[in-house]
Amino acid sequence: ALQLRFICHASKTAVNSNPVKNPLQNHKISSCQIYEDVVLNDYSLSEIAQDRGISRQGVHDLIKRCNKILEEYEAKLKLVEKFLHTKKVAKQINQLLEEYKGSREEHLLDQIQGLVAEIQKDL
Repeated sequence: ALQLRFICHASKTAVNSNPVKNPLQNHKISSCQIYEDVVLNDYSLSEIAQDRGISRQGVHDLIKRCNKILEEYEAKLKLVEKFLHTKKVAKQINQLLEEYKGSREEHLLDQIQGLVAEIQKDL
């Protein structure tokens, strides 16, 4: 969901910052809004089609295109993979901190610093 919001925001910003009038501007923004309605707001294809005055098939095709685009972005950027890795490392850090609270062993701090550095290099 976060990835979707970022990509939609980026495309809106890019379209809106273009000084030349872009005839696709409203289409791109509308596509993101429709995709968000289906994925994030859990609206049915029929509800969206009726609200937007387009066919249910049109909404379905748009969702398929958006999914394909997002999968291509993910293949190139690996945002989900990086997020999951960072989440795993953060969990390890928390476990090491709990161990450190009980033992006060200095080598645990070195491990924590190493994990923090690992996260920082991915950013």
